[in-house]
Amino acid sequence: MKVTAPQMGTLQILLEDLFGRLGTEFIPAPATNQEALEIGSRLGPELACLPLKIAIGNLVQGLEKGADTIVMAGGVGPCRFGYYAQIQRLILERAGYKFKTIVVEPPGAGFREFVGAFEKLAPGVNNWQLYNIIKTSFYKTRALDFLEKKSLHLRAYETKKGSITKAKKKGIGLISKADSKREIKKAYDQAANELENVKSDNKRDVLRVGLTGEFYLLLEPFANFDIEEYLGHRGIYIERGVYISDWISPSGKNKVFGVPKNKGAQDAAPYLDHFVGGEGQPTISHIVHFAEEEFDGAIHLFPFTCMPEIIADNILPKVLKDHDFSLLTLVLDEQSGRAGLITRLEAFIDLMKSRRKQLMNKGEAECNAA
Repeated sequence: MKVTAPQMGTLQILLEDLFGRLGTEFIPAPATNQEALEIGSRLGPELACLPLKIAIGNLVQGLEKGADTIVMAGGVGPCRFGYYAQIQRLILERAGYKFKTIVVEPPGAGFREFVGAFEKLAPGVNNWQLYNIIKTSFYKTRALDFLEKKSLHLRAYETKKGSITKAKKKGIGLISKADSKREIKKAYDQAANELENVKSDNKRDVLRVGLTGEFYLLLEPFANFDIEEYLGHRGIYIERGVYISDWISPSGKNKVFGVPKNKGAQDAAPYLDHFVGGEGQPTISHIVHFAEEEFDGAIHLFPFTCMPEIIADNILPKVLKDHDFSLLTLVLDEQSGRAGLITRLEAFIDLMKSRRKQLMNKGEAECNAA
C-alpha cells in the first residue's frame, strides 16, 4: 500500500510522522502549486469550493508519483467537506485513475469508524499501539502549531525582513526530525529559543489583527497568498483562530488558540446559537474574542460558495456594530489574484491606522476635558 493525501500547511509533516510510525509507505504530493490548482479546476465542478479543487490537484500529483491509496478525512454537519472523499473518488475514477479510498472519520462521528480506517492502513497495529502512535504524532503537530503561533506574534517586530521566517523553517526541521515526546519537547524549546533570539524592535508600535474563517484557507499558504507572512512584514501582530492540532483534537480545548470550543460557542450564542457546519459558529466567536481583546481589526477568509462561512458573513454586521469593530472579508477562488488581495489589505491597514489615531485623539480630548 502506497498512501497519499491532500496538502494543507504542516499537515504533511503530521502524516509523514504518523504513517512512518504505522509502517505504511506515504507518498506526499508536492507542495501545493499552480499546477495542482489548474488540475483541480479542470477536473472539479465549476461551483465547487477552492479547497476541493486544490485537493483534487494534490491527489492527482500524488497518484502520478506512484500512490495507490488515497486517505481523506471525513466530516459531520452541513459543510460539504464531509462529501469530499466520495466526490474526489468519483472525479478521479472518471479521469481514469485506479486507487483505493480510505476515509478517516473524526472521532466524534464514531470511534469504531475512526479506528476502522487505521486497521485498513496498518492491519498489524493493535489499538494500544495505535493510541500511542497517534498521541505522539499529535504531540509533534501541536509543537509545530505553537511554533507557528509564536512566529505570527514575533514577525511584526523583526528588524531584518525574513529573519523570523528563516528561524521558523529551521525550527520546523528540528521538530520534524524529533522522534520521542522528550525529543519533540527539546526540539520545540530550541526552535522557540531561536525565534525569541531573532533581533527585534520590541518598542515598535504594531497593529494587532485577528485571522478567522474557513480552516483550509487559513492553514494553506498557497491558497491564501501567504497572507500571514505579508502582514507580518508590514508590521502586524497576528492572532489566528484555527490551528491544525486544535482542528483535529476531539477534546475541544483549543490549546493553541487558547479559547475552548465551549467558551467560543457561548461567545457566539447571542448571534448564532447552533452548529451550522465547518467554522461558521467559531468564526462568530473569534470575531467577538478579537473585539473584546481590543484588536485593531480582523480578516475573515473563506472560499467562494462556502456555506457555513456565508451564514457567518451575513451575521457578522450585527457583531461588528455591537462591538464597534473593523473587519475585512476576503472571498477567494481560483480566479483570485495576489495583486487585488494586496490592494485590499493595504486599504484595510490604512483604515486601522486611521481608526487607532482617531481613538487616541478622542481619548486625549476626554482626558483634557476632565
